[in-house]
This record gives sequence, C-alpha cells and structure tokens, in this order.
Amino acid sequence: MILEKRNFLGYFAPMKKVQIAGYWSGITAFFFTISYVIVQLLQVQRVFTFPVDEKLIYGSSLCIVIPFIIEMLALHYSTPADKKFWTHAAVIFTTIYAVFVIANYVVQLATVIPMKLNGRLNEISILEQTPHSMFWDFDAIGYIFMGIAMLFALPALEKKGQEKYARGALLANGLVTPLISIVYFYPDYSERLLMLGYPWAITAPLAMLMLALSFKSKAKQHAGNSR
Repeated sequence: MILEKRNFLGYFAPMKKVQIAGYWSGITAFFFTISYVIVQLLQVQRVFTFPVDEKLIYGSSLCIVIPFIIEMLALHYSTPADKKFWTHAAVIFTTIYAVFVIANYVVQLATVIPMKLNGRLNEISILEQTPHSMFWDFDAIGYIFMGIAMLFALPALEKKGQEKYARGALLANGLVTPLISIVYFYPDYSERLLMLGYPWAITAPLAMLMLALSFKSKAKQHAGNSR
C-alpha cells in the first residue's frame, strides 16, 4: 500500500512541473502577443516609424515563438494517452509555425533592416517582407498553422472547469484563421484590409492565456492530490 502511494505521488511530481512550465510559457507568450498587437496598432497610427516599428514588430513576434512551443508541448505531456494523437498533431503544426516565422523574423532583423539602414536594400530586396513577397507568405503560413495547431488541441481539453474556457478561446482563434488568410492572400493589400484580421489580436493572446490558466488549475489539483 505504501509502495502504491509512492508511485502515485511520483507520477504527480513531474506532471506538476510540466504544468508549471506550461503556465509560465503561456503567460510569456500572452505578454509578447499583446506587445506585438500594441506595436502594430501604434505603427498603423504612425506613432512608430522605421526602423523602430519594424524592430519592435519583428522582435516581439519572434519572442512569441519559443514560449508558445513550450506551452503546446506542455499540453501534450499533460494529456491522457488516449488524447495524445490530437496534442501530437498540435505540436507538429506548432513546429511548422515556428520554422516559418523564425526564418522570417531573423532574416528581417539580422539582414533586411541593417541593409535598409545602410542604403543597400536593392542588394537583398527579395528578402524584404512586403505584401505578397516570399517572406510575407512565410509569415502567413506561420500564423495559419498556429491556428490549425490550436484547433487540433481542442479534443485534448475537457468541457468543464478552466479547460472549458481554454477550449472556447482556442476554438475562437481557430475560427479567425480564415480571416488571417484573407488578409495575407487577398490580391490588393491595404491597412483597411488589415483590420479584418484584428479579431486575432483578441483571440490569439486570449487562447494562450486561457490555456496557461488551465495548466495552473491542473497543477493546483495535482498538488492537492499529492498531500
């Protein structure tokens, strides 16, 4: 009986650590997503101009990636075995998101912006993220797959407690993904068209936050069970 209890407690100790990692990474992803949204709004209002606007936009966007990966990975490892297919798919789609957006943001920050400042953009103009350019499409693919990742994570969450709210937020962000696609791929881009994608500015950070809070709730439950 004592041995069984020790095995029981041994299961919850690492699980709680995973959920704490998921919580803090989700909070971090939420913070940087909100930061990106604020910078984007200020850029549209011409409060920030080049190069500050681009450095802040690409920098804040880059800072979302690792915390979001860890948050989705924590979801996978804290999900029962019979639901891991869905979280495994979510992790794969998150990885696709990460590869495309990291490639984009590093190129913009480390190559394009410095070359612009040196007046040598014509040498690497193919690398600049402008509407319908190659790296514009990289950005689009990234955020489309982020939305798909959140949709695939849905079946892993319960329809009760804090997870119910996380499910709702993830679903809302997944449903906004077609709007993101229109903004990126509509033939004639404009700032008015950009407004069509602004629901993402609410649903994406909300999904990250609600999922983070679901980790916190689970960690508290496991802490109570281990006493």
